[in-house]
Amino acid sequence: MISGTLAASVTPLKDGGLSLDEEAFVPLVDFLADSHLDGLFALGTTGEGILFSVSERQRVAKLFVEASAGRLAVAVHCGAQTTSDTVKLAEHAAQLGVSAVAVISPPYFMLDSSAILTHLQEAAKACDPTPFYVYEFHAASGYPIPLDVIATLRETAGNFVGLKVSDTPWDQFSKYLLPGLDIFVGPEALIHDGISGGAVGAVSALATAFPELVIEAVRSRDTEATRRVAELRLLIESFPRHAALKRVLASRGVPVRGDVRPPLRSLTAAEDTELDRLLAAFEKHDPSVKKLRA
Repeated sequence: MISGTLAASVTPLKDGGLSLDEEAFVPLVDFLADSHLDGLFALGTTGEGILFSVSERQRVAKLFVEASAGRLAVAVHCGAQTTSDTVKLAEHAAQLGVSAVAVISPPYFMLDSSAILTHLQEAAKACDPTPFYVYEFHAASGYPIPLDVIATLRETAGNFVGLKVSDTPWDQFSKYLLPGLDIFVGPEALIHDGISGGAVGAVSALATAFPELVIEAVRSRDTEATRRVAELRLLIESFPRHAALKRVLASRGVPVRGDVRPPLRSLTAAEDTELDRLLAAFEKHDPSVKKLRA
C-alpha cells in the first residue's frame, strides 16, 4: 500500500499546451524523486488530466511510470466523463504496473447513488487487483460521493482500499475518515488535522513544486508546518495555479515550460514578475523556507 507524501504532479506540455513535452518527464520525475517524496499522482486536477484525450492520458501514464523506474510510487487518476473511457484508462494503468488507480466521479451530470456506484465498480473491476482509490472532490465533480456508496463499494470491490479527499472545510472532509480505509489529504491546510485524524498521507498540488515543505508537514504533523504550506498554497492560488506551479518548477531548474492545455491559460509577463516578487517576500518572511528556488 502507498502512504506518505505524494506530489499531485503537473503534466509537461509545449506548443501552447497542445502537445506533450515528453523530454521534460524524466527531469521532472528526477526532481520529485530526489526530493524524497513517497510517490506522485499523475493526471489529477493539477495534472490537467480531464483535458486530455484517452490516448494522451495513456501516454502520460506510461511516461511517468518509465521515468520513475521504481523510485516513486505512481498513482494514476483515470476518472473520465464516461464509464467506458474510465475503464479503458484504468485497464491501461493496471497493465503498466502502477501502484494505484484513482477515479473521480464524472463531472457535469448530477448522478444518483446507483449510477455513481456502478461507475466506480466498473472502474475498480477494470484495474483489479491494482489498489483502487476513490477521488472525492465535491467542488470538481459537482456533487459528493454518498457514504452509502462507499460502504457498498467496500463490500463489492476487493481492490478498493481508500480515498483521496480534496473537500473543504474540515466538516466536509472529516466524514470520509472511515476506519479501515487509507485516506489521503488533498487540501494542504488540512494536513495536520487529517493526519491526526487517521489519514495515511497527503496528495498535494504544492508538493509538485515545493516538496520539501509538504513532506515536513506530513511527517512532522506540526501545526506550524501545515500553516506554512497553507499560506504558500494561497499565494499560488492567487495566480492561474497550473501555470504558476510550472513557473516555480522552472525557477528551481526543472525544464518544465509554462504551457497549459486550453482553456487553462499561461501566466502573463506581469504575473511572472509578481509571482517572483511574492515568492521572494514569502521566503524572506519565513527563514525556514529560504533558498527554495535555484
